[in-house]
Amino acid sequence: MRPRPSKPPQDPIVAGELPLIRKIVEDETWLEGERRGCPVSPHDPVVHENVCKVILRVGEKMRENLTASLNAQRKPVALRPDMPPSFCD
Repeated sequence: MRPRPSKPPQDPIVAGELPLIRKIVEDETWLEGERRGCPVSPHDPVVHENVCKVILRVGEKMRENLTASLNAQRKPVALRPDMPPSFCD
């Protein structure tokens, strides 16, 4: 059975988090390999647990930073001249 191609996430926050999560997995895989003195798979249960701990520790701040960054990229526009600006894409 062939793996299904993955679709990019619809949520821009999730799309922004994925590269950071990949980096965490890469770092934790390397660290566990250093601890054991041999190569370790990123699918190793210890790596999974360590990745979860890191994400639980930094996940909220990571999401706040990405949300702020996305909001800063959006520009306020007035829908009508007599209305205050709102944020639109």
